[in-house]
Amino acid sequence: MIESLFGGSNDIINILGGIGFFVVVGITAWVLYVYVGAIKNTKSEGELAEENWDGIGEYKNPLPTGWAVIFAGLMVWTIWYWLVGYPVNAYSQIGEWNQENKEYKAQFETKWANPTEDELRGMGESIFLAKCAPCHGNTADGMGGKAANLTEYGHKAHVEHVINNGSKGLGYPGGEMPAGLVSGADVSAVAGYVAGGLQGGGQGAEVFKNACASCHGEDGKGMSGTFPDLTTYGTTDFAIKAIKHGKSGYIGHMPAFEKEGTLTPVQYKAVATYVLSIGQ
Repeated sequence: MIESLFGGSNDIINILGGIGFFVVVGITAWVLYVYVGAIKNTKSEGELAEENWDGIGEYKNPLPTGWAVIFAGLMVWTIWYWLVGYPVNAYSQIGEWNQENKEYKAQFETKWANPTEDELRGMGESIFLAKCAPCHGNTADGMGGKAANLTEYGHKAHVEHVINNGSKGLGYPGGEMPAGLVSGADVSAVAGYVAGGLQGGGQGAEVFKNACASCHGEDGKGMSGTFPDLTTYGTTDFAIKAIKHGKSGYIGHMPAFEKEGTLTPVQYKAVATYVLSIGQ
């Protein structure tokens, strides 16, 4: 009889779990029947507490013994089930998949420990078409403004676009970058300075100091993660950080791939290499 109820299983843990389910359902039904009926048929009485909320007071009635016993019993059963009845380190299909996935990623990283630039671009293109193209388009042009135009990413034109239009959805603690902090010739000058890795001086460096350093820091490193670190802009390291960080866009949310754990280190580098090569 028991085996027929639980799919023919003779696993004592599954049987106890199933019995526990029916016990909980039964107890819940009994509590509802007894206490809801009591509430309907019994007039509230007793001493009111001094506190009240918008005229609604609370009686100083003791905790119902039956409710307290049932609650304590359920807590004890829950702890037993997780730590003894079904240990957290017991076999599970999810755990098996995670282990297999971890082993596969390790093999993948070993195989592609020293890829060439061409291999990285080829791998990156495949990943891009599978994970990025649905929003950015097969040609990475952003599909008419629906997503970021990655053909400019890592280059001066992209920095100019960000300066003129602002940057939203990155979720940095310091907030979002508004549009139009600088204008005219200053836009081109500071964009060239940022795209060049904050190297050199001249007008671009001066504009950065006056208009950008208050958020990104005089060294451009973003004040310990408060804002983006611009010192590596245009490099694979910068692109990898962006992929890991994620962004909220106009048509949806770009996931933070670091949290998803779907890409390996070499895959991050491959996607970054491919994206930076698109506009070259």
